[in-house]
Amino acid sequence: MGNIALNSAAGRWVMASTIMASAMAFIDATALNVVLPALQRSMGATGAQLFWVLNAYLLMLAALILIGGALGDKLGRKKIFMIGIAIFIFGSAACGLSGTIALLIIFRVIQGIGGALMIPGSLSLITSSINDKERGSAIGTWSAVTTLVTMGGPILGGVLADAGLWRYIFFINVPIGIIALLILATKVAENKDEEDNGKIDYLGAVLIACGLALLTFGFLRMPEKGFRDPFVYGSIIGGIVFMLAFIRAEQKSSNPMMPLSLFRNRTFSGCNLLTLFLYAGLNGGMLFLSLNMIQVQGYTQTQSGLSFLPFTVLMILIARVAGGLADKWGPRLFLTFGPMIAGTGLLMLSLVDQTNGYSDYWSTFFPGICVLGLGMSFTVAPLTATVMGSLPDHLSGIASGTNNAISRIAGVFAVAIFGALVSLFFINTLMQQLHVLNLDTTAYNEIMAQAANLGNAKVPDNIPASEHAAIVTSYHKSFINAYQKIMLLAGILGYAGGLTGFIFIRRTQEKS
Repeated sequence: MGNIALNSAAGRWVMASTIMASAMAFIDATALNVVLPALQRSMGATGAQLFWVLNAYLLMLAALILIGGALGDKLGRKKIFMIGIAIFIFGSAACGLSGTIALLIIFRVIQGIGGALMIPGSLSLITSSINDKERGSAIGTWSAVTTLVTMGGPILGGVLADAGLWRYIFFINVPIGIIALLILATKVAENKDEEDNGKIDYLGAVLIACGLALLTFGFLRMPEKGFRDPFVYGSIIGGIVFMLAFIRAEQKSSNPMMPLSLFRNRTFSGCNLLTLFLYAGLNGGMLFLSLNMIQVQGYTQTQSGLSFLPFTVLMILIARVAGGLADKWGPRLFLTFGPMIAGTGLLMLSLVDQTNGYSDYWSTFFPGICVLGLGMSFTVAPLTATVMGSLPDHLSGIASGTNNAISRIAGVFAVAIFGALVSLFFINTLMQQLHVLNLDTTAYNEIMAQAANLGNAKVPDNIPASEHAAIVTSYHKSFINAYQKIMLLAGILGYAGGLTGFIFIRRTQEKS
């Protein structure tokens, strides 16, 4: 294991297949953020339904991704990777053909199942195939290229959404996935832990899937229903019970799905905690940044996508270099200052108020996006290489599955908790804005009923035309106030990630 040269023919095929499959999943995520307003209009979706288009996928991904990584180690990394890609292709095509918002949400669940089997396989194949000396550069290359394609997602999504073709965000996955499957089938050798007895910890798999699913579902329902809803607190409590049962079962198992001794490794634990903080801030921040640009600032979806181009360019220029330098100098410096720089970018974006649209981009959003991109460019490859390098090669699937699970769970928690907070901030500010307009009770209630749609809130039809402008201004001020507070919290999470890196990450790699 781990003896293939990066620039050999075998190394290039491994990199090509893993990059294509990863990019397929990541394009889907970033492009979808941009096309959400077009999707909402086309399907007549409410704000809550819109979040579930995102969350249905995240729910299954978070619940099953650890199992996907463990199955790859035991049954064959290429085999599980290919099964995941095939399921993801089917789910993508079904999403594109969906005629109702309910069907779209159901097929996003299928995408999530495929993603849970597919996503851990990419890094696991790289780590277990490429030799130790070039592993950091390989992961840096993977990070740079997938980020290039991923951040091209918003641009592609914007163009398609503006043309009324948002469904092609899903259809584009089909040819990419088929090409990746052909490469894997003909050019990439099977790879698994030869020392493993192949026995599957079914009890552990069921317990962890139920625990993560219930926790995720509870947090995802929180923005819509509040914590006092029985389904919310019941799901969260149930999830905690299943997680405790999982820990107990793994302690007793002779063949645990996830050996708990892994978390005695200071570097492994620290990397996953850093991932939780950083990706919670990043995912929450990027979602509401896109919504702000399109729904409030007047950007077209294409312009919103193009706005993230500086982030992409910085990742292309820096990510691979940062991965190689982390191999040479150690990861601690990068994993301390990288997240803090990213946090600074999010704080800068929190200062943006109402603008005059895309013409003000260079003096408003551009500086913060550049700083955010710089911080992530220094962080992504060293973080991935460090977490994968902290464990022996035969546990690469578990390492990748765990870290990916943490990043997805961070996204779920960010969407859920930030979604609840942004609704609270929006409603409180809107009430203050409407108070000075002296509206009658009926008009006030109808305007407040639109608050569930956040920045996409519309002026009710029976409101006099003379009051439309004031109400639209109230909606926009309320959303911007909520956006600024969310971005501030996201920036603080970036700094928490940097502090975690300083405390937990050593200068040199250790393997348990």
